[in-house]
Amino acid sequence: MRHLYTAVLYLALPIVLLRLWWRGRRSPAYRQRWSERLGAFPGPQLRGSVWIHAVSVGETIAATPLISRLAARYPKHPLVITTTTPTGSERVRATFGQTVHHSYLPYDLPGPLARFFDRVEPSVLVIMETEIWPNLFRACSRRKVPLILANARLSPRSFLGFQRVRGLVARTLADVHLIAAQSRADADRFVALGAPADRVRVMGNLKYDLSVKAEDIEAGGALRQALGSDRRVIVAVSTHQGEDGLILDAFDRVRAEMPDTALILVPRHPERFDEVGALCEERDFETVRRSLGEPTSKCDVLLGDSMGEMMRYLAAGDVAVVAGSFQSVGGHNVLEPAALGLPVVFGPHMFNFEAAAAEVLASGAGRQVADAGSLAAAVLEFFQNDAARRRAGKAGLAMVETNRGALEGLSDAVATALSEQNHTKPERS
Repeated sequence: MRHLYTAVLYLALPIVLLRLWWRGRRSPAYRQRWSERLGAFPGPQLRGSVWIHAVSVGETIAATPLISRLAARYPKHPLVITTTTPTGSERVRATFGQTVHHSYLPYDLPGPLARFFDRVEPSVLVIMETEIWPNLFRACSRRKVPLILANARLSPRSFLGFQRVRGLVARTLADVHLIAAQSRADADRFVALGAPADRVRVMGNLKYDLSVKAEDIEAGGALRQALGSDRRVIVAVSTHQGEDGLILDAFDRVRAEMPDTALILVPRHPERFDEVGALCEERDFETVRRSLGEPTSKCDVLLGDSMGEMMRYLAAGDVAVVAGSFQSVGGHNVLEPAALGLPVVFGPHMFNFEAAAAEVLASGAGRQVADAGSLAAAVLEFFQNDAARRRAGKAGLAMVETNRGALEGLSDAVATALSEQNHTKPERS
């Protein structure tokens, strides 16, 4: 079945490249560096590299503590980070600069993968979350490169999708060295798809191990001062098409009760910045784009049209609204605002962050709402009851602290894999 999959993928390659070109109309970066997607590694010939793959921004942020730990623990091993999206690429460059080698992930085809492996010569591959690529996994197996699925999650929806090709998925998962699942439910779904049970371990969610930088808190405080320190501030992050209008509707309802409220609105994708800015202006909100300068106390909406400032936006707020959850996207990371002590509000569609959302609700760190009306009500509840807002914030901080530990387990798993490879003995810093 893998051969049929490969043949179909080769036949589809012109369409895939055309789609890249089409996406490049709105995001020009998609039209660049195509050779990397065909296996041309842009760096020098490497040997014994530690390779981490993180699809986009969210996965890159989650992988950052692990990458930093591995860099300190294995200074003699080159670090290779691959991403799929340009925004993920930008995040890698902004965070690590030239201290790592970065490339787009080659397409899951034998030729591109062989070219990439020959140049990188990995000792281990760590793939973040739920990337299952039959030819990539088989290449690791044939070259005896241990492959670890880190922070692995499998939503009920994804599980049902993979069930349709269970035979191919089971054979692919048989090539994995270790699946480090976020939760018991995720682990059980991987085993039900055919993953060897003795290679599946529950290690928790790496996103609990995020560290909040002092400079982000300081920059967020400065942003808050510019908006007006006496105002209430809603931070709505990672919005998708169709969600901005709902959030602006809720913002209108909040301002009917508390007119001096401000909103920081952060779209998920850069190609939507202009569209969301125009929507805010159409609704007669005094809108300032972050890329054009500092906001003022007269600003109604600060449009977060910059990259790499998510934690700073959150640090400027009183309540966080995590989007991707009001459309059937599956939600985004609710742990970042919780780690900053902000109450978290999100919509009904959280299937990609099922366990984390359940923890937020169980701990009292936030609310799940259905629409603009209930979103406004939840925000007003926190704004009009300082004690409730502080309790939710403290509950979020405690929840994050209690669930830390996945970083240590994953770091040790990589150490074990490298040791078994006999390329080097684990070097502890």
